[in-house]
Amino acid sequence: MGPTICMGERKAVRTAVSVSAVALAAVVLTPVAATASNASAIKEPTPAPTASSSVIDDGFDGLAVETVKYGSHHRQSMDVWWTTDGQDRPGIFLIHGGWWSSGDKKYMTEITRSYAELGYTVFNLNYRLSSQAAWPAQRTDALAAIAAARKHAARWSFDPRNYVLVGFSAGGHIAAAVGTYGNGVNGLKGVVGLSPIISPLRAYADGDKSPDPNKRRLRTAAIKLAGGCAPKGKCSRIWASMEVAWHASPKDAPMLTLHSKNEFVPPVQSQLLQKMLGQVGVPVSVVTVPGINHSSPLYREPGVAERVQAWIAERIG
Repeated sequence: MGPTICMGERKAVRTAVSVSAVALAAVVLTPVAATASNASAIKEPTPAPTASSSVIDDGFDGLAVETVKYGSHHRQSMDVWWTTDGQDRPGIFLIHGGWWSSGDKKYMTEITRSYAELGYTVFNLNYRLSSQAAWPAQRTDALAAIAAARKHAARWSFDPRNYVLVGFSAGGHIAAAVGTYGNGVNGLKGVVGLSPIISPLRAYADGDKSPDPNKRRLRTAAIKLAGGCAPKGKCSRIWASMEVAWHASPKDAPMLTLHSKNEFVPPVQSQLLQKMLGQVGVPVSVVTVPGINHSSPLYREPGVAERVQAWIAERIG
């Protein structure tokens, strides 16, 4: 597996943009198979023959935007936002939610813009959905996107030794799973989860005959992520792979997770992660706010985005 696809898809993000016809060489990125036991040993993609491309300046202090294919599947793409001043900047990888089976990076555009305008190089990811590939394809895609970004860091003025992941709901599960993959991922300095599903097993149990339709839906979504089977027998290993806390290692990234007190992904999920990572010396902060808001609505609660931004700044500047 591994036909390559050229980068170079132009994307207009604002309605009124000033187009800077900067001809750049497009790099072909090969999908990465993240099957090594240690993420630092993953083979990164290498440059291939080039083709012409364009970068769009969106009018904010030299901010440029480009859509990149990091693999052969149509979902293996990311929007890259960066400042075109030649200065290497810390990176943020954003991973959208949607029950692992839906959602799209386009819904993260405003959040992406907000971090780009703070001066970060931002990678807004799509990944294969559970209807297209079972776990661990989603984690594999996130690792492949990271590897591609690090390999071609100079293209986007990105410091490959200094970045964080921010995931929402199911995207928070993917981000946290990258955070505990192997014994540390090169350059990863932190993971933020907004309503992250840390334990699909807990979600499976909580959704059994629950009066909450969202908990029942999450149980069904976790089964679909596992390839359509329950956590027993031949499927036990894939469910074990989906459990973030079970893979805690001393060199894993610090994490910040946020939940609403009464949402359908309860804070206890992150408290389990806090306990397991704490046992190996990795700090995890679990923040609980009142209410039931989940994922992006939680992020829009007063003070939440500012708290996330401050935590990120402490990790990567």
